[in-house]
Amino acid sequence: QLQLVESGGGLVQPGGSLKLSCVASGLAFEDQAIAWFRQAPGKERERLGCMSRSGGTQPYADSVQGRFSISRDNANNTAYLQMNNLQPEDTGIYYCAGKRFVCSMDINLYAHWGQGTQVTVSS
Repeated sequence: QLQLVESGGGLVQPGGSLKLSCVASGLAFEDQAIAWFRQAPGKERERLGCMSRSGGTQPYADSVQGRFSISRDNANNTAYLQMNNLQPEDTGIYYCAGKRFVCSMDINLYAHWGQGTQVTVSS
């Protein structure tokens, strides 16, 4: 079983930045594609982007394209979500999720999930 733990969320003003971390344990992190999702109150969980085990990325969601980027450090079993120019509509709980090898647009194929970290964008 792969355990994922997100951190780095918090309160930030509009226009600010945050970098979320997703630390993995339990299975070979380097075999996992890691995706980031978020869920705003009253909305469905939204896929933001994904990085495969080889480092390739799927297109980011239109809502975050050009502002968010995913990276990974296999030596430290950690994936990151860099978020720039944050806006109030970016508020939500952010999750990382893993599946073997390659990314998928199908949320149901991600077998491993973290507990989430809250991001609030407000002045």
